Amino acid sequence: MASASPGDTDGPRFPLYSPEFSSDPHRVYRDMRDRYGSLVPVELAPGIPATLVIGYYQALRILNDPDRFPADPRIWEKDIPHDCPVLPILQWRPTAVHSAGAEHTRFRQANTAALAGVDLYAMRTTVARIAVSLINTFCEAGSADLISQYAFPLTFAVVNDILGCSAQIGQRVTAAMAAIFEGIEAQQGIQMFTEALSELVALKRAHPGDDATTRLLNHPAELDDMEMVHQLANLYGGGIEPTLNLIINTLRLILTDDRFAGGVLGGSLQTRDALDEVLFTDPPLANHCPSYPRQPTLIDEVWLPAHQPVIISMTGCNTDPGVNIGEYTDNRSHLAWGAGPHACPARDIAYLVAQDAIDQLLDALPDIQLAVPADRLTWRPGPFHRALASLPVTFPKSSPLDAI
Repeated sequence: MASASPGDTDGPRFPLYSPEFSSDPHRVYRDMRDRYGSLVPVELAPGIPATLVIGYYQALRILNDPDRFPADPRIWEKDIPHDCPVLPILQWRPTAVHSAGAEHTRFRQANTAALAGVDLYAMRTTVARIAVSLINTFCEAGSADLISQYAFPLTFAVVNDILGCSAQIGQRVTAAMAAIFEGIEAQQGIQMFTEALSELVALKRAHPGDDATTRLLNHPAELDDMEMVHQLANLYGGGIEPTLNLIINTLRLILTDDRFAGGVLGGSLQTRDALDEVLFTDPPLANHCPSYPRQPTLIDEVWLPAHQPVIISMTGCNTDPGVNIGEYTDNRSHLAWGAGPHACPARDIAYLVAQDAIDQLLDALPDIQLAVPADRLTWRPGPFHRALASLPVTFPKSSPLDAI
């Protein structure tokens, strides 16, 4: 067993921000399990300790016990430096993700109702229209980066459609998010993002529509303008990055694994088989669902410190040898969407968007292949996501598709 536990302040911790972790996380998860079992002392950033849960049943126990493991980080963040790189992800906001108790219920009900109004049948047409328009921008070139030219703009356009965001406001949101993610003008980007979302809220108050923003405004929770901006920011962040990573990670599997490369394109395996496997082995959010124990809590003979982050490793739990039998098709027991009261409320939408985006691309460009050897693909470092930096591909040049 381990020489240190998650509560130790001086024991060895696995750094989740290291390039070594992002390049081969499965090896690191195995090392973690051999050394510590199901509860692992980690660092989310230099000097920022946390516990990573890589045991499937331990994760379910924590995810379904919000009283002892609330998601509100406000006590924890009091002692965190303002320049901590994970603070923007974990700090408190008036959203369901970062709240507990009655606050969580209020935000959760509003968001669930807003997303429940999305017409999934109409969404398929929307995804097809956006996909075709994007494919037509590069199909005659014979090459593309599927992240910057396809998955990102597609998921962004889909979220805009769900929220009823106008093209003009959407362009400002795009510029703001680019500034935030590139980190060059992050503070300016945050201000631009807030201003654009405030304008969207004002627009929908004046001109309601059949969209998630209007449904949020009309919900009995009576969200004020600040709360509305935070809900919309959360829907953008939660709707774009995980969905585009699901699309890209699944395309990588299809294009690099012989079981899928011929199967999906030849018809013997379905895109959903590849999606199901990725949701187990390389889910787009590898580690997340943060909670903060109200008091020191004993699980599996390990004390979890009060008010220190407990992070669920969806990847580590899904590959827990105690539950993983290597059968992924039609298997929905993975934790890629979380579980319990904080489970993702948009999983049906995300799954549909990812499947249809992949199918549209493979139908249009059936001879697509990687432009570089698979081992030269690079993963973006970070403790939470499982995300490629790029996915360059080549294919025979083809004529533009008919617009939908």
